Amino acid sequence: MRENQDEFNILRKIQNKPDSTQRELAKDLGFSLGKLNYCLKELHKKGLVKIENFKNKKKNFLYFKKYVLTPKGIDLRIDLTIRFMKRKMKEYDELKSEIDQEK
Repeated sequence: MRENQDEFNILRKIQNKPDSTQRELAKDLGFSLGKLNYCLKELHKKGLVKIENFKNKKKNFLYFKKYVLTPKGIDLRIDLTIRFMKRKMKEYDELKSEIDQEK
């Protein structure tokens, strides 16, 4: 369950802030840089994230990476959002039922 939550948070953050660096993403998500790097590689292997390398044209060395959700990544993010909302609606209904029974 935690893995899905981490995947969801990373996919959401990438979609909302596509120009973020790994360091910025890690800070925003509360992950270590190593954990985020590992997660991004796994998302890339699953075909959920595309990693684009951009070079500094003046100095000809790797300048930064950009992370982009693939169509498969977008579909998973939507699916995880729907499942999250269904869980929360179920919890709400259960709490409402408990409150109604106490009255």
